[in-house]
Amino acid sequence: MSITENDVKAVLSAVIDPNTGKDFVSSKSIKNIKVTGEDVAFDVELGYPAASQVASIRASVVAAVKALPGVGNVSAGVYSKILSHAVQRGLKVMPNVKNIIAVASGKGGVGKSTTAVNLALALAAEGASVGILDADIYGPSQPMMLGISGRPESTDGKTMEPLENHGVQVSSIGFMIDPDEPMVWRGPMVTGALQQLLEQTNWRDLDYLIVDMPPGTGDIQLTLSQKVPVTGAVIVTTPQDIALLDARKGLKMFEKVGIPIIGVVENMSTHICSNCGHTEAIFGQGGGEKMCRDFGVDFLGALPLTLSIREQTDAGRPSVVADPDGAVAAVYKQIARKVAIKVAEKAKDMTSKFPSIVVKND
Repeated sequence: MSITENDVKAVLSAVIDPNTGKDFVSSKSIKNIKVTGEDVAFDVELGYPAASQVASIRASVVAAVKALPGVGNVSAGVYSKILSHAVQRGLKVMPNVKNIIAVASGKGGVGKSTTAVNLALALAAEGASVGILDADIYGPSQPMMLGISGRPESTDGKTMEPLENHGVQVSSIGFMIDPDEPMVWRGPMVTGALQQLLEQTNWRDLDYLIVDMPPGTGDIQLTLSQKVPVTGAVIVTTPQDIALLDARKGLKMFEKVGIPIIGVVENMSTHICSNCGHTEAIFGQGGGEKMCRDFGVDFLGALPLTLSIREQTDAGRPSVVADPDGAVAAVYKQIARKVAIKVAEKAKDMTSKFPSIVVKND
């Protein structure tokens, strides 16, 4: 009895992607099925970066097809293809950046920049091309967190090259000023600087640009929502009521300006004693999850309050690169995977498919 393409699809429709919870056939991930006699070859195209998952996914799909009676050799290619996804109405996706993800918080001091840098490093570790834009003009921290010093170069006198470390491209006002120099600027100057950093940096074909936002709901947030094509926002909070109050305002602001919320990350969720290992919820418990239930958004994950996160970030080697197999890095990687999958499930960007219509009065 000869094997058909439908036989292959039938067995693969029972294999569930462990990351999305959907089967590979209904999610249209199975491509290029070729049946040659008793041999079968096909591809699995993932919409999110998954370098660490390729081997296990390949093993599961190959095992399913091998269970077909009379099958010979089975080969499967597993790869990621990151696409551009829809942004706010009236804005076009940047030509060299597929998806822009804003990492924001209602108030300062909740670990937003630490989350942003580890999210970027986790996506890069899974094989994506990633950049970070440090949009916190008054308090740029990404140069220190990524262990980068020096000034960006310009080859044409108009644009600048991003600096790079740990496989991530970075642009920050912090590269242009003395570390002790305060940015005594009014709102229009700050928003102008944000647009310049975004548009005049030669980003090299990014799958994701993570924007580390300043806290609050002011000028920069408005500029971002009106002029920058954002795919989605990640809200960072801590469990205590006062932080959640501000985080809720930040979340509502993004909803008002038409930027979808990818989810919420809860920082400093529990404190683990470095001496005895005792765990205590010193800032309260379950606040982030309750906020997600109230607003109908995804809870992406919770991170503990541990000394190592602070020490590693201060040293310019955040947790994902300092201890890639550690428990904290595992949480960041899980959050990054959820973010990438949420982005992949969004509507694809179709603006590049439409012709440009120009009206002239001749």
